[in-house]
Amino acid sequence: MILQGNIVDIQNKRIYKGEVTVINGKITSIVEKNHDVNHYILPGFIDAHIHIESSMLVPSEFARLAVCHGTVATVSDPHEIANVLGVAGVEFMIENGKEVPFKFNFGAPSCVPATHFESAGAVIDSNGIKQLLENPDIKYLAEMMNYPGVLFDDDEVMKKIAWAKQFNKPIDGHAPGLQGEDITTYINAGITTDHECFTYDEALEKLQKGMKILIREGSAAKNFEALIDLLSLHFENMMFCSDDKHPDDLIISHINKLCERAVAKGIDVFKVLQVSCVNPVKHYNLDVGLLHVGDDADFIVVNNLKEFKTIKTYINGELVFNNGKTLIASIPFEILNNFNCNKKEISDFKFESSSKQIRVIEALDGQLITNECIADASISKGNLISNIKNDVLKITVVNRYKNKKPAIAFIKNFGLKEGAIASSVGHDSHNIIAVGVSDAAICKAVNLLIENQGGICAVSNTEQYILSLPVAGIMSDKNGETIGKQYAELDKKAKQMGSKLTAPYMTLSFMALLVIPSLKLSDKGLFNGTDFSFTALEI
Repeated sequence: MILQGNIVDIQNKRIYKGEVTVINGKITSIVEKNHDVNHYILPGFIDAHIHIESSMLVPSEFARLAVCHGTVATVSDPHEIANVLGVAGVEFMIENGKEVPFKFNFGAPSCVPATHFESAGAVIDSNGIKQLLENPDIKYLAEMMNYPGVLFDDDEVMKKIAWAKQFNKPIDGHAPGLQGEDITTYINAGITTDHECFTYDEALEKLQKGMKILIREGSAAKNFEALIDLLSLHFENMMFCSDDKHPDDLIISHINKLCERAVAKGIDVFKVLQVSCVNPVKHYNLDVGLLHVGDDADFIVVNNLKEFKTIKTYINGELVFNNGKTLIASIPFEILNNFNCNKKEISDFKFESSSKQIRVIEALDGQLITNECIADASISKGNLISNIKNDVLKITVVNRYKNKKPAIAFIKNFGLKEGAIASSVGHDSHNIIAVGVSDAAICKAVNLLIENQGGICAVSNTEQYILSLPVAGIMSDKNGETIGKQYAELDKKAKQMGSKLTAPYMTLSFMALLVIPSLKLSDKGLFNGTDFSFTALEI
């Protein structure tokens, strides 16, 4: 195969007319040659940190959408499915990904469960980590969310880190807001990256101390604007990532959009492409070509270096996307799940109290962090209830692995005026999480998910909508286009019911993520993520 175009040489910071020759999946020559072709040939984009499961698609279906935007590879942490199914879940992701021509690079999930303050479906201890890291398909130790365990020299945490060092595989970080001596200690443990920075100063300090910083722009957490001004000076030590990308967003764009936005801000295009194409390959030692002779033929053709609209995507010399159409076929696969709880009664969601004030989770649009605030309690017949007028709504987390009493708290900024929304995508243990205007509505939404063995849903007094997620309760067995449309409809319904959040379901899914401050809810109770301990709902 010979392909002509404007060759984008990132390493030497030059663009020239030329042609690329590919034989047996490898680039055998790149030569300068005049022609009339105006499109650009450049290395494919790489998402440097993503949980494939958050797209609600299995890897093979994720790939079918990602190549449409010029993505040829991901650095993927499978800790979502690992929290449900353990090592077997990780192996499912690897094997399913191998069925398609896309370069998934999975890590060994370091925190399963993420904390001991919640109930997960599985545990991966340091012996499990060793087993995974021995697998050449596992490229790194995935994000070490248990930063208190690192700071306080927890034995199991340090064993996991030690195994990664022994196998010479990078160690990913997760340290939101960590600064000063604490971040120094964290870095000195051998942790090399962070994708959780939400302020410029935080990211700058970590860069200055030797960390690689990932600019994250996902469906819920959006840190691009806060961090992008660092790129011009620190482009050699930064990458782009999504972290969590819902299917309706993935249909529209991926890393290509971040390149477009960065170039529009006046940042040098070669620096932008270094971040989006080259740095992940170098840091994680990926088997992904960078448009050099002898490399795997992993490259893309785009219309220009402003919009980065993908015309063609090649992986190992195979054309996988061409002029608006993915060429990766859907494949059959086995459905795995772990869902073992019975349907609930309305009375299960009552919280008897005579307290005048309560602690409330304040959800922040576009952020995974939350605030803690105080609100007046609304009580009816001794039961704490939602206050629709003040937007203080009841939220619950229901253990889906065992029959346990639901945990109850209250949350602000969801804005629902009727009904309830619920999800079995609840990071990171993936218990059922729901928020609603009444106990009856919450119960109805929770039971709809239990009946379907997983999904996301919206219920009102007269209607109910569900997107079933039968694969581990977090992924669909359908294609991306179908799921993207269904998800968009559910998102629309939640907003019709009153939510003002940009991505209400994505935000909901993170309200049980205890390792992100400040106030969250696990199936065991209300949790203060700042001092890492349970706290009382009642004041």
